[in-house]
Amino acid sequence: MEVFIYTSGFFAKIPRWKERGEVTAAKWRKLIREKTVEIGTYKPAFDSVIADLAAILEQRDAAMKQFRAEGKQLMVKKISDRGAENTVQNPLITLWDKLNSTALAYWRDLGLTPKGLKAIDETALKPKKATGMEDLSKVLSQLDG
Repeated sequence: MEVFIYTSGFFAKIPRWKERGEVTAAKWRKLIREKTVEIGTYKPAFDSVIADLAAILEQRDAAMKQFRAEGKQLMVKKISDRGAENTVQNPLITLWDKLNSTALAYWRDLGLTPKGLKAIDETALKPKKATGMEDLSKVLSQLDG
């Protein structure tokens, strides 16, 4: 089974966790570079930003991998310095969420979200409208045929 991630008007096929195995920063870099080239926002000057995003995504994936390995517990018990036992959100989920939010900002800056692409290229997401003359020429060419 594959998961489709919507990014800037195209769907990137990214296999599910178990099927894709471990995605390293190098694999993320390659995927991000391919997608930015595909939509036309890639510039060699962005390579360091792409490398940073790839490292963030690798850390995010590692946090999820550890969360799953430890039993997928959303809430964990924590003992305070006074000895009280409290139930808190699993720190791995908190870390994953923060890394994911940070990654989203990078995706946006690279034009890999609809909002980010619109900020880079105002016309990228707008459907192209035909002018009246183009419509007229289409109708006339159909009449000739």
